[in-house]
Amino acid sequence: MIFGAILAGGIGSRMRIVDMPKQFMPLGDKPIIMHTLEKFLTCNQLDATFVGVHPDWVGYMNDLVAKHLPHAKDNIFVVAGGNDRNGTIMNIIAAIEEKYGENDEHIIVTHDSVRPFVSLRMIEENIAAAKEYGAVDTVSPAIDTIVVSENGEFITDIPERTKMYQGQTPQSFKITLLKELYASLSEDEKKILTDACKICAVRNHPVFLVNGSVTNMKITTPGDYKIAEAMVGGNLID
Repeated sequence: MIFGAILAGGIGSRMRIVDMPKQFMPLGDKPIIMHTLEKFLTCNQLDATFVGVHPDWVGYMNDLVAKHLPHAKDNIFVVAGGNDRNGTIMNIIAAIEEKYGENDEHIIVTHDSVRPFVSLRMIEENIAAAKEYGAVDTVSPAIDTIVVSENGEFITDIPERTKMYQGQTPQSFKITLLKELYASLSEDEKKILTDACKICAVRNHPVFLVNGSVTNMKITTPGDYKIAEAMVGGNLID
């Protein structure tokens, strides 16, 4: 079976506009996370979609689903997130396996709740690649030159741009593989993780690349939010 996993456990500390996690902020006529969920619901290959949110916001998220997506609420499950991104993924996996059992063929398609412009093409290509390769990342070729600085003051290196990519989501995996790799990490190794694909990288497991898009933006700062509002035809907020 194939499962969507919307990661919404953060509290949006970098947004600084309203007193709520950024995924619940309005974008056009509905909260950001509802746009994201709707994109996943267009994929008929998904058997169910799980949403991991901060424990304090589980009830609020359930209310949003009932209000905006009543026709799909039987295939959307809200679970409490973990202490970090990968903790939230593991909580979602636990909920999947509690409801649907363990199976070596189960696939999870993880996605940031604040990337509402993900396309059906990206989701479907993630699923196809996860079936074949077991681990997939969505990336966009780096447009700007990447500069490395070890101390934040002077350039240490300028890598060849043709080999540089910007990581996005979805990131998709065979659940059994991801669990095994994560369980093999030490606590120190877990502390350096930036996303789920880093779990694979630390253990030298290959990760297939799917083409993303510059429009598949992550809404992180007030400037991102203004751009997203313009993209959906809403009013800009200063």
